[in-house]
Amino acid sequence: MAFELKMPQLGLTMEEGTVSKWVKHEGDAVKAGDVILEITTDKLTNEVTSEVEGTLLKIVAQEGDDVPVKGTLAWIGQSGEAAGGAPAAPSVPFAPAAAAATAAPVKPAGDKSVIVIGGGPGGYVAAIRAAQLGAKVTVIEKQYLGGTCLNVGCIPTKCLLHSAELVEDIRNQGKEIGVEVEGVKVNFPQVIAHKNEISKKLTSGVAGLLKMNKVKKIDGEASFTAPGKLSVKKADGTSEAMTADAIIVAAGSVNAVPPIPGIKENPYCIDSTGALSLEALPKSMVVIGGGVIGLELACAYAAFGTKITVVEAMDHMLPMLDGDLTKIGVAHMKKMGMEFHLECPVQSVEKSSVGAKVVCKNKAGETVSFEAEKVLVAIGRKANTASLNLDASGLKNDRGRILVNDRMETNVPGVYAIGDCVFGKAQLAHTASAMGEVAAENIMGIPAEYNEKTNPTCVYIEPEAASVGLTEEQCKAQGISYKVGKFPMSANGKALILNGGEGLVKIIAGTEFGEILGMHIIGPRATDLIAEGALAIGEEMTLDEIISTIHSHPTVTETMREAALQAEKRAIHTSNK
Repeated sequence: MAFELKMPQLGLTMEEGTVSKWVKHEGDAVKAGDVILEITTDKLTNEVTSEVEGTLLKIVAQEGDDVPVKGTLAWIGQSGEAAGGAPAAPSVPFAPAAAAATAAPVKPAGDKSVIVIGGGPGGYVAAIRAAQLGAKVTVIEKQYLGGTCLNVGCIPTKCLLHSAELVEDIRNQGKEIGVEVEGVKVNFPQVIAHKNEISKKLTSGVAGLLKMNKVKKIDGEASFTAPGKLSVKKADGTSEAMTADAIIVAAGSVNAVPPIPGIKENPYCIDSTGALSLEALPKSMVVIGGGVIGLELACAYAAFGTKITVVEAMDHMLPMLDGDLTKIGVAHMKKMGMEFHLECPVQSVEKSSVGAKVVCKNKAGETVSFEAEKVLVAIGRKANTASLNLDASGLKNDRGRILVNDRMETNVPGVYAIGDCVFGKAQLAHTASAMGEVAAENIMGIPAEYNEKTNPTCVYIEPEAASVGLTEEQCKAQGISYKVGKFPMSANGKALILNGGEGLVKIIAGTEFGEILGMHIIGPRATDLIAEGALAIGEEMTLDEIISTIHSHPTVTETMREAALQAEKRAIHTSNK
């Protein structure tokens, strides 16, 4: 008797999945455990395997179909056997009661049309939010869904860093904690393959989310022909004039290339995208730039065994972080074997027998040079608006960065801009997503404003660091009276277990009322812990309120309460000095 392959339930809240790709085809032989197809649910792509051996007799659900949990996907049996299946059951429609329960007013579908230029973390979130509120939405994407973040930015970088962290832990902490491993080696092609697999799962998940929310996607490149009017060059070479009630520009950013002689001509010079797709692990690398992008990748490659040299024109690195955090981070990176040369601007890049030679001027005015197999150019990013024809758009901009207000409105009525392509805002994925929701809600008549005071900065160096709100330097510059509480990770049990207690939590609060002004963390779980600081600032919480909240033990979260106690000279597990 033929076996009925059904849509699995991959989570308690899963109601349906989308067939994204058939790996096997009708007539193919199938073994138990073989991957038959890929399905998309929420933001993930999952593989469905066969429980039986036989032949794929009949495919019931086609690629792109939405199938409810336990709905029929296909039939597997013996060759020549009749398939006993019927067409897949139709998708379960959203219950009207669920829509009525939302606090936001829902407009009839198609009441407003919205075009979103760009399918990155700002664009696809804006599209989904506008669609939720009743808009007829089209996303125009010229390269790939997920933007820089999912494809060549946040997610791929963190994949490399996770592999690097495992290597570091085994080499440096394994023996101490009783885990001895001989011959630890890095299979670099597999590191890259794992990175590619994770990106693929997430990007195909975004496609599934857009489809689930009935957002139309056009593969093509948009440019303005007049204010509020677009021409879209599609992937098939045709062009179409388009307009809508509202347009959201979510074009993102690209790596900036400094005007340094020799960089563009030297094939051994790579940007962050190139650093995430190398085929072989380089023995040496010079990193130009001591910002987030350069140092995150530097940490990963240093852990893999690459000799890293960082050159920076300024007298300090990671300017977005509190100075105390930077000191701890740099000290750790030096322990990893990385070399730093500050106040050492690059003059040129030349050919070398090794690969490339980076020629600099040091603080004393002397010419110094550094040779390496690869040179990572990481001096920042610029708005990806060159192809938008901003001259015709009427949009006010600063060297391609579009000017917006806190409602994400541009100077052209009906045109909004979000994310990395706007002027004067943090270039972060979560920033773009927040802006996307704000833009969509304003378009659909729900007043919303973007407020950056709760926007965290996360830096995935070793150990990872995170910051939200004001630093001491900013408080001093603004004349704000403040007090500081600090707690070392070395006095926290869970941090001692995880990384030997390396790191610090620092809380800055107002002197009179104790309101939280800033929170800065370096150490284990820092980028997860920072959400408490963002919430505290957003809700105008005080030191007393953090102190009165019981934090579970043993966890790294205790360090935040301990820092608040120290600010009030009430520290239990550290000095009050």
